[in-house]
This record gives sequence, C-alpha cells and structure tokens, in this order.
Amino acid sequence: MRNYELMFVIRPTVEEEIRDAQIETVKEIISADGEVVDVNIWGMRKLAYEIEKHAEGFYVVVQFKASVELPKELDRRLKISDNVIRHIIINKDEK
Repeated sequence: MRNYELMFVIRPTVEEEIRDAQIETVKEIISADGEVVDVNIWGMRKLAYEIEKHAEGFYVVVQFKASVELPKELDRRLKISDNVIRHIIINKDEK
C-alpha cells in the first residue's frame, strides 16, 4: 500500500447535502480497495483563477493508503463527476 493525497474542489453552487454525498462517495471509492487515513474539509475558498465561471470552490483534502490501481480509478470517477471542478492525486511516497 502506498500513501496518497487527494485534493478536490466542489462547485460552490452545490447544495450542502449533495456536497456531503460527494465527499462520502469519494470515501467509499477509496475504502473499497484502500484505507482513508484523514479527511480535512477546508471549506469555501477563493480560487486563484476562475474555473467554469466560478471564483470560489469548496476544498476537500483526503489522505489515504491504496494500491497502485486505485488512484487511476478514482481519477476516472472524479473526471466524470459533475460536482467536482478540479482534482489532483499525489503519491506522497515518491520524492
């Protein structure tokens, strides 16, 4: 198992219960083949530049352990999600 960090930004216009469901969905995807270590909800923050005409976004950072295949599947699922406007997955073991 390797250590990873996922940061994703949810649209600011999404309702709170849908936003919470999105976070839970990400945690379920990770838990299916890995282990969620920590979830840090940063909340609403100003973006460095506009994304899809949004100046703000709801930031979430997830620390997790998983096999090599899980980040690929997580990346694919986040790309097709309508609520997530940006995401990045970092392998913390590589330096």
